[in-house]
Amino acid sequence: MKVYSSLKTKKIRDAGCKIVRRKGRVYVINKKNPKMKARQG
Repeated sequence: MKVYSSLKTKKIRDAGCKIVRRKGRVYVINKKNPKMKARQG
């Protein structure tokens, strides 16, 4: 999982991408394509 300063562009890579907040961090997750993960913070 890569760490990025901005997740806006990562979210629009795929229609299944969602932004989730967990433990003070922001994640991009994708259930259809689990490889597409990113983290901020």
